[in-house]
Amino acid sequence: MLVCPDGLQSGGGGSIYSDLVNRFSSTPLGSWLVKHLASKVDPVLFKLSNGRFTSTGIPTLPMLTMTAVGRRSGHPRDVQLAYHRDGNDLLVVASAMGQERHPAWKYNIEANPEVEVQVRGERYGAFAERLTDEEKDAVWPAIKQTIPQMNTYEVRTDRNIRVFRLRRRA
Repeated sequence: MLVCPDGLQSGGGGSIYSDLVNRFSSTPLGSWLVKHLASKVDPVLFKLSNGRFTSTGIPTLPMLTMTAVGRRSGHPRDVQLAYHRDGNDLLVVASAMGQERHPAWKYNIEANPEVEVQVRGERYGAFAERLTDEEKDAVWPAIKQTIPQMNTYEVRTDRNIRVFRLRRRA
């Protein structure tokens, strides 16, 4: 069970703090704040704190910063993402919080799948691979358990939300 900074707990496997943060982030206002504020601040905070903090404090979900090369600019682009662990690999979801368009990072890693990943205490090179619809269907229930916001995001859009496997480079 997770314990939030003030020590409060909830019986659902998370803390009251993380439950509130996760619920709020899937509301229209919470999604707007994530898109316009946290998406710019969190990668910096996460890197500086070696994965210990985001704009909401202690991460309430498994989080990583992925650095991908911009397909047009050629410059490194950082994005903060929740992930689901699948064996030794990490799965990230191109949900864009349920918006009608895919996030820019999806196009960047499709153009250049070699990325850098930072998780708490570790940074390494990885290769990003999009899951097929069948592969996604097999892991989607587990992803929604780890990242409950996906329940809301998948209802907000008609597009096929893509899932990518990040496999550590040897």
